[in-house]
Amino acid sequence: MKFNRSSGILLHPTSLPGTYGIGDLGPQALRWIEFLSDTGCGLWQVLPLGPTGYGDSPYQCFSAFAGNPYLISPESLLKEDLLHPDDLFDRPRFPDGHVDFGAVIYWKLGLLDRSFHRFKNTNSPRLKKEYEQFCSQQAYWLDDFALFMALKEAHGGSPWPTWEAPLRQRSPDALAAARQKFDVAIQRQMYRQFIFFRQWKRLRAYAQEKGIQIIGDIPIFVAHDSADVWANPELFYLDENGKPSVVAGVPPDYFSPTGQLWGNPLYRWEIHSASGFAWWLSRISAVLSMVDIIRIDHFRGFAGYYEVPGDALTAEHGCWVPGPGKKFFTAVRQALGDMPILAEDLGVITPDVEELRDSFELPGMRIFQFAFGSGPSYEFLPHHYPVQCVVYTGTHDNDTALGWYRRISGKEKDFYHRYMDRDGSHVSWDMIRGAWSSVAVFALAPIQDFLELDNSARMNYPGNPSGNWTWRMPANALTDGLKARIKELNYLFSRDKDEPLA
Repeated sequence: MKFNRSSGILLHPTSLPGTYGIGDLGPQALRWIEFLSDTGCGLWQVLPLGPTGYGDSPYQCFSAFAGNPYLISPESLLKEDLLHPDDLFDRPRFPDGHVDFGAVIYWKLGLLDRSFHRFKNTNSPRLKKEYEQFCSQQAYWLDDFALFMALKEAHGGSPWPTWEAPLRQRSPDALAAARQKFDVAIQRQMYRQFIFFRQWKRLRAYAQEKGIQIIGDIPIFVAHDSADVWANPELFYLDENGKPSVVAGVPPDYFSPTGQLWGNPLYRWEIHSASGFAWWLSRISAVLSMVDIIRIDHFRGFAGYYEVPGDALTAEHGCWVPGPGKKFFTAVRQALGDMPILAEDLGVITPDVEELRDSFELPGMRIFQFAFGSGPSYEFLPHHYPVQCVVYTGTHDNDTALGWYRRISGKEKDFYHRYMDRDGSHVSWDMIRGAWSSVAVFALAPIQDFLELDNSARMNYPGNPSGNWTWRMPANALTDGLKARIKELNYLFSRDKDEPLA
């Protein structure tokens, strides 16, 4: 798909400011969209929005279809009489600068239970009908997800392969009995999803009104402890006990001598293919109902992926296996039409990956931070960019621009100074300007770079199992001066959504 020249900012909703311990889909999100619109930016990249598990990573979710209940706005619930101010009696004093996930989860789930009780006793037939319609329309994933979460709750949060065999193996009698026994818990889960999607729908409608397109993520792999794997075991390589026989990762390299062992179960692509990739088409359709553009994380896995034995402790002894390739994307195009897809084509990129990307005209990614370690011929330098690509100063997985500059070698700094014709005193904005001035159709930067923050504001360190995804934007960050500065850049480099190229 061909895109129009534009720009945007990467910010996960959990990073928005507010008084409830975590960014959410309420008033601050609306103000954020207004800020984006006023700057002339046309894009907001949000990353995945699913319910997070261990490690709080949006890339390891309990479902590829569900929304994260921690993003539900208490303020919006108060306005709709689905909460009463008295329901906030036990709100902790949350920190301002970061998310304390433990405290947030404990308090917010209790708050949502109070909201569920008020909903059950509401006198609004309209709202009840809306809920029933949602449950009916989303039943293809919601029924299994709600039961899965109710069973996890009943098992103290334990992963599903540890459950008793009839539930682990989805015995029809066991599932029917569980649905009856945990009916209220199932309804609570459905209510949380109803409210999440209701609030998200309103937020997206406001974004569309303001001319903002939302970029969402589809991680290629799903978490093992997820409703997706539990409900569809035939689609994954699992043993008789539900444990993965092979898992995803990447091989050893300069940065990781033992490779990266991700642990996600791998797809039985022959089964997916036999169904016409039905599960994947449902997944992509679901995400496209929420966002305007999809970034596929680890795109190279569709050309070929790294397979590691399920009992391995490192990724040292794996092998490359062909992915579904063109057959997959042809099926997607035939079913869903022209594809608003961006390809995260970073890492070990071989000619087959490039050929797959280019065959379907999917813009790849260029990371500005990667550009200065290999001399003038390196493809990440702006003078090598194709028009149909997306340039980032950095991503959620990288240093901030300032953090990057402070840790690189003297040689890399020297080349940066020469190439950019800058002394490094304002590296964040220099890199933003370099990205915005390039020919790349999309230019994006994390909000941390616009705020000139160091690595104390970094979002994620891949490979670290905890301590990530906690950063929150200061409440006073979005100043009129910042707005004007971004607006000027968008004007100068023909990226202003309100002044499109002739």
